[in-house]
Amino acid sequence: MIKRALVSVSDKTGIVSFCRRLREMGIELISTGGTAQTLREAGVEVVQVSQVTNFPEILDGRVKTLHPAIHGGILARRDRHEHMTQLRELGLEPVDMVVVNLYPFQETVAREGVTLEEALENIDIGGPTLVRAAAKNYRDVVVITSPERYGEVLEQLRATGTVSQQMRLELAREAFAHTAGYDLAITSYLEKVEVDGTRGEAENFPDRLWLSYRKVGNLRYGENPHQKAAFYREEGFTGPSLTRAQKLGGKDLSFNNINDANAAMELVREFRDEPAVVAVKHTNPCGVGTGANLLEAWQKAYHADPVSIFGGIVAANREVDVETARAMASVFLEVVVAPGFSPEALKVLRERKDLRILALPDLVTTKDGDRDRRVGPVKKPVYDLKKVAGGILVQDPDDVEDAPERWRTVTRRKATPGELKDLTLAWKVARHTKSNAIVVAKGGRTLGVGAGQMNRIDAARHALQQGGGETKGAVLASDAFFPFPDVVEEAARAGIRAIVQPGGSVRDEDSIKAAERAGLVMLFTGERHFKH
Repeated sequence: MIKRALVSVSDKTGIVSFCRRLREMGIELISTGGTAQTLREAGVEVVQVSQVTNFPEILDGRVKTLHPAIHGGILARRDRHEHMTQLRELGLEPVDMVVVNLYPFQETVAREGVTLEEALENIDIGGPTLVRAAAKNYRDVVVITSPERYGEVLEQLRATGTVSQQMRLELAREAFAHTAGYDLAITSYLEKVEVDGTRGEAENFPDRLWLSYRKVGNLRYGENPHQKAAFYREEGFTGPSLTRAQKLGGKDLSFNNINDANAAMELVREFRDEPAVVAVKHTNPCGVGTGANLLEAWQKAYHADPVSIFGGIVAANREVDVETARAMASVFLEVVVAPGFSPEALKVLRERKDLRILALPDLVTTKDGDRDRRVGPVKKPVYDLKKVAGGILVQDPDDVEDAPERWRTVTRRKATPGELKDLTLAWKVARHTKSNAIVVAKGGRTLGVGAGQMNRIDAARHALQQGGGETKGAVLASDAFFPFPDVVEEAARAGIRAIVQPGGSVRDEDSIKAAERAGLVMLFTGERHFKH
């Protein structure tokens, strides 16, 4: 039976209603400073912790519950006679339920300009101790760390007067996960703290890599229907993420839907100054377009490859209006993700019953009104991870700032403003295309994308073939250097006028000479963008 509960929560969501129900069942409540005040103000009877310990809260509240009168009551095993005898001899009473969540450390350190002092003061000590003690003794003590569990616990208490062993075990697992994630957040933060101008070992790579993810939900299936799958959110990540997208319509998402939608989202965020639409198939872009408005950007992305876009994933970097929605709805798409959708656009898209419609408001930040709209700063995770059998490959994210003004022209002819704009688009797309990658572009859209080929000339031929007769006067981007002049020669035959590539091959001069012979512009970026 549950007779006595200790309540001390930072997140007070639902706590008053929950504790009121507990009191109505005759359960005594013990609480600490802020939580006790909240309950009293709501008219809920509560006993202050200091009345149980006969010791005041000290050190600005740093020490409140760290006392045998509290932890003896939590840790005593009810099935051990000597434990219960000791409690009676010491005048202590059991605690049957612990309702605790921790100081908001993650939220604190995520704030702009937070100081080390603020961070340290938001490291909870008593809370994790209470949680771990109760979780260890879960067969006798119910531990609750999430407001989402209040309803289920009350339901069992009303029905049986207690909480089942199965739920107690589930709550204990959640409790240990809660404190483990909390410790991980603190560890990750302290690894970045500078002492005398020097950061911790995380400036490179730590000896131990601690990862914390929370389940968002199960997926329809994995890469194939016979595979099960789930989606997890990286705790502490504050950038745009599909884990926070709101599904406004369509079927449940699958593993491939999210993987492709993430690829589309990452690429569309490259375009900050004008409306852009990206179409993705199997994580590779099949059509990218920019324009004066979103409809124009969509039309360019669609016409880039009207065959491959069938069943594809589309991302837009502006709110979808009704005209663009009508155009999208005329094509079979799996997913559309955008910062938002006008009511009229949403109505049109929802007519496609299977189309997944995802709103991700923080995908793009814009100014209100008629002023120029701007995309906010790109936020990347600390590490880029790739799973291999028995391990994880870890690297810095590929977040090099691609600045065309720093590119080096290696031919006599220089790029025109129009060519440079298309070269920039092609280069952005190439960095998000599986290697070997060749991208052909013209007039603010891609014409052809050669992705994931085993050699660069085949990638070039594929991209140029896709472009067809439109390649005359177009530009070409390569994610890595040319070891031979064959790509340049193939591009020249197709009418390409300008090429951007990293440079750095021992045979760069061969490619430069081939470009000069054909009257092409060639620029070196100095950075490659392999993507595997």
